[in-house]
Amino acid sequence: MWGKMPETNDSEREFLMSRPAVAASTSLPFELVVSDGEPMDNSRHVLQMYLLIDVVHQLMAERGRKDFFACGNMFVYHSVEQARDVAKGRPYFRGPDFFFVDGVPPKPPRERAAWVSWDEGGRLPDIIIELLSPSTAEIDRTDKRDLYARVFRTSEYYMYDMDAVELEGLRRAGDIYKDMRPSRRGRFRSEVLGMDFGLWHGTFKDREDTWLRLFHPDGRLAPTEQEAEHQRAETEHQRAEAERQRAEAAEAELRRLRARLGED
Repeated sequence: MWGKMPETNDSEREFLMSRPAVAASTSLPFELVVSDGEPMDNSRHVLQMYLLIDVVHQLMAERGRKDFFACGNMFVYHSVEQARDVAKGRPYFRGPDFFFVDGVPPKPPRERAAWVSWDEGGRLPDIIIELLSPSTAEIDRTDKRDLYARVFRTSEYYMYDMDAVELEGLRRAGDIYKDMRPSRRGRFRSEVLGMDFGLWHGTFKDREDTWLRLFHPDGRLAPTEQEAEHQRAETEHQRAEAERQRAEAAEAELRRLRARLGED
């Protein structure tokens, strides 16, 4: 996948220099490329990536956890050799559409411009999700599947075809992936998150579609940050309304008792 190629010529060096890069914390004789400037396939995929990131962040906030990383469309470096090949302009994958790494500390104030395994104690994604398209489906099901199982050692790999509205779940067994068995609701249990991945038809960011979401084991939809805020506001409104009704009932009862005493 990243085979031997000749040294870069002047035009290739000029192209490489035009791409965003950062210096690796490890002493490297080249700079680490962190973006190829290529957008995701379409706006639906971009929104789906943001939705997954949003939901995972809300889930972790509810659990009081900050020791994780969730992102997408970001370079993932598993070795210095791979980074060198990318810097030389050789064929590469720019990174999963979405990935999650469990049990890693946040790094404020420095933002991660790429996931660099040797800067992260050798850690690589625990969950990867690819959003299939006609141009990527074959490589997602072959080369990437093999890379994620053998090299990344990623526990869970999901593929979602938004056009066909089909979700596939795979769990690593040794150096290969085996198909997960969906539940009666067509959902797949994530052992990493203790949640279910499944499909939900609704509106996100003013767009109605069938989205890949997380569900609690009891079937409840895991909310986005905005949905969670709305739920909290609704709960507070219901609490305040119940308190108002109790106060009105108490006042009415007091008036009734006073009236009765007056009659006596």
